[in-house]
Amino acid sequence: MKASQWTALGLTGALAVTLTACAPNGEGNGGDNGGTGANGGDSLSVLIASSGPAEAGYYQEAAARFTEATGTEVEIVVANDLIQQLGQGFAGNNPPDLFYLPWDQFETYASQGFLEPYAGDLANAGDFLPALVEQFSYNDEFYCAPKDFSTLGLQINTEAWEAAGLTDADVPTTWDELATVAEALTDADQVGLSMGREYARVGVFMNQAGGQLVDGDTVTADTPENAAGLEYLQGLIADGSLVFPPDLEAGWGGEAFGLGRAAMVVEGPWINGAMANDFPDREFISVELPAGPGGPSTYSFATCWGMPVDSDTRGSAVAFVEFITTPEEQLLAAEAFGVIPSTSAGADTYASQFPENAAFVAGVDYAVSPVAFAGAAAAVSEFNTELENIATANPSALLASLQANLQSALDSARG
Repeated sequence: MKASQWTALGLTGALAVTLTACAPNGEGNGGDNGGTGANGGDSLSVLIASSGPAEAGYYQEAAARFTEATGTEVEIVVANDLIQQLGQGFAGNNPPDLFYLPWDQFETYASQGFLEPYAGDLANAGDFLPALVEQFSYNDEFYCAPKDFSTLGLQINTEAWEAAGLTDADVPTTWDELATVAEALTDADQVGLSMGREYARVGVFMNQAGGQLVDGDTVTADTPENAAGLEYLQGLIADGSLVFPPDLEAGWGGEAFGLGRAAMVVEGPWINGAMANDFPDREFISVELPAGPGGPSTYSFATCWGMPVDSDTRGSAVAFVEFITTPEEQLLAAEAFGVIPSTSAGADTYASQFPENAAFVAGVDYAVSPVAFAGAAAAVSEFNTELENIATANPSALLASLQANLQSALDSARG
């Protein structure tokens, strides 16, 4: 593809958006590798973001296994700043053949025509978890294969739990039960519950109340259901059983939890590594988030394998994605750096091999993606700023502002 074509697609505007969310394609498959299957002698560049040596090391080893099996050379490039380097690659007419594409960037790239919608052509297209297929579909077309995923759960400090006289029967499954145990766990040294004061955590409670932010082409932020989610949290704050990390002199929920300043937190499976590395003596369990009046809900955070549109290496890139998303490889990745497989078979095996993370796997059945359409970042950022006053703010006022900002962004995104 020519550089002028990337410019015509509106590259600069699309790459400006970032957040802090199945039909086979028979056209636009440039080059000689339009089908599946690698051609020996090809080479691929694969851009990843690494959480550390374990993740980078796994992909180096997996690439070597793929090369041995197919003859296709694979260069794994670890990004210092994934989104910046990806944007530079497209702007310079030299994007990588495959790349990590986070959930919050997917629709931006898909809507601007940068992505090859290859995922529906994969031999294992039907193996991916339905919620993840939905997350990485645009205009009802499955674009890019989910790499792995995370959901949010409730972490419980077992020492604090037992000291409060609580048992397995007290593990909360409803909002009322969560409020009860949060109060029981709160004392002079610790608060019962903590979590990030941001949409990526607070929004889950809005969903559990039966709310949502977008319904088709309509923003539905300013609703009684979303207000009920905020009001529930305000009740916990007023009771003194919910305190946010900055007010506990902690950088994030995991730190407050590890330091013993919060007996429960709302986080994802990444908390396992954080506790092992920074607070190895902290004993805890992870359970599913309690259901609200609207039912259970959690967020799904996932990354897919993006491919540039009209890729000349489509066949070899598809073969690599099929290889890297086999249950065997996904479980090797899980063992290496803790991610949850994106396929049904892989996730089921993972849940049995890592029972401490079974709650995160169970959550994918009712998980939703945080709002992430092109242009939503600014509205969400403003909402996060306004949440600093959640303790005393009028929920309707918070949501009215979010409604207006999101609707303006959605109108622009939908043209």
